[in-house]
Amino acid sequence: MSNDTSLKTAIDELKHSLSENAWTESLAEIEPHLKEWRDRWQGHTPLLLTPRTTEQVSQALQICTKHQIPVTLQGGNTGLVGGQIPLGEILVSTKYLKSVREQTDYSITVEAGCILQKIHELADKEHKHFPLSLASQGSANIGGLCSTNAGGVNVVRYGSMRDLVIGLEVVLADGRVFDSLNLPKKDNTGYNITPLFLGAEGTLGIITAVKLKLFNKPKQQETLFLALDNVENSLNILNICKNQLDDDLSLIELIPSQALDFVTSNIPNCSSPFTQKHAWYVLLQFESVLNSSLLKQVEALVETLLNKNIIQDAVIAQSLQQSKALIKLRESISEAQKPEGGSIKHDISVPIKTIPEFLDKATFAVRALVPNCRPIPFGHLGDGNIHFNISQPVNMDKEEYLAHWEAMNHIVHDIVVQLGGSISAEHGIGILKKKELAQRCDPVKLAAMKSIKKALDPKNIMNPRVLL
Repeated sequence: MSNDTSLKTAIDELKHSLSENAWTESLAEIEPHLKEWRDRWQGHTPLLLTPRTTEQVSQALQICTKHQIPVTLQGGNTGLVGGQIPLGEILVSTKYLKSVREQTDYSITVEAGCILQKIHELADKEHKHFPLSLASQGSANIGGLCSTNAGGVNVVRYGSMRDLVIGLEVVLADGRVFDSLNLPKKDNTGYNITPLFLGAEGTLGIITAVKLKLFNKPKQQETLFLALDNVENSLNILNICKNQLDDDLSLIELIPSQALDFVTSNIPNCSSPFTQKHAWYVLLQFESVLNSSLLKQVEALVETLLNKNIIQDAVIAQSLQQSKALIKLRESISEAQKPEGGSIKHDISVPIKTIPEFLDKATFAVRALVPNCRPIPFGHLGDGNIHFNISQPVNMDKEEYLAHWEAMNHIVHDIVVQLGGSISAEHGIGILKKKELAQRCDPVKLAAMKSIKKALDPKNIMNPRVLL
C-alpha cells in the first residue's frame, strides 16, 4: 500500500474503533493545536485524537503501529522547542485525560492532562504542597511536564520532575501499558524503567498517568527582592544563603536590569520595588515547616549582605500580596519581551561558579554578531540554568534579526560547551535543538539513546521528528 493509502486506512480504523468524542477532523477544533506561543511553527494534521481513557490511547497506538503511521503528542501546548507541533502526523492530545485517581498524605496520582495549577490546589486543600512552579502552570499539564523533565523555580530545593515522580503509567508504541504507579518503595527487580520516560519528549510512549510526591505545606514563607551592582555578588548571595539557611532556601532567581525594565514597561500593574535602578536583582524565597524564627533569620541575612556590601538594597515582602507581586516580576519576563520585537532564546545550564564568565563571554559574542542587541539573561541561579534571551536592537527589522537565530545559537552553545554546560536545561530538545544534539552529544550516550528508542519503538512512530 502507498503511504497515502496506509494513512487513509489507519484513519478509518481509528474513527471506527474509538468513540466519536475521542477524535475530530474539524479544522476549527484542530487549529488551536497547530501553533505554539512563540509563533515559530505552524503545523498541520489529518486527524486529532482526544482520548478519554488509557484504553483508548492503547487502541490508537496499536492501530498506528500496525499501519506504521507516525503520531505527534501534545499536552498543554506550552512547549518551547516545537516538539508538540504536528507536521503531517496524526496528533494525539492528552488534555482530556484529567482524572484524579488517588490522593494520600504524601502522594497524588493524576492523569496526564491534569493541569499543574489544579494539582497545587488539590494539594493545598489537604494542607500539602506540590513544589513544581513555573509561569505556565495555569495551562501546562503534568504529562507534558514529565515528558520534558520540567524544572521551574524550586529546583534548588526540590529538584526537577525526575525527583518528584514516584511512578508512571505509559502506553508504549505497540499499545502495551507499562505501569509503575503502585510499585513498593523498595523494588530492586532489575532496571529502573520509569525514569526513561521523564525527559524522553514522547519518543518512547505516551504518559497517561503520574504518581507525584507531596510535601508538608510550609508554615513560614519569606520572599525577598535584592538589588546588586554586579553578577559576581549573586554567587556570594547564594553561598551565604546556603551557609545560613540552606534547608529553607526554595527559590533563588537572577534578574538583569533590562528584564525588570521590560516587565515594568510592558506588563500592567507591575512596578519596581526600588526607587533607584540597579544592574542586577536576585529574587529569593525561603520556606519552612518548623522554623518559627525564619523571619528573624532572613532579616539577619539581609543585614549581613548589606554590611558586606554584597547588595545595595533589599525588600522583604510584608504580605502574601506583596510576595506574589515580587514573584510576578520574575514570571513575567518572557511575556514582557514580546512587545520588544524578535527574541532569540537559549535554555542553557553551566556550572554555577562559571555563570559570571558565561554571561561576560556570551554577551560580548552576541553583541559582536548583532551590535546593539539586548541580552536578557535570567533564571535559576541555584542550579545554573540561565535563560539567555536576546531581544532585537530597537531599530532593527524583526525578520532580519531572527535570521541570525542559528548563528547566535551556535555562538552561545559553543561557550556553554566550553564551560562544561548543557545546551538544554529544562525545555528539552524538540525540533529546535535536534541538529545540535546530534553534533554535540556524547556519542556513547547518543548511541545508547538510539538503541533504547529502537527497542521500544521499532517502527519509529512516536514523535519521529523529535530529539533523535
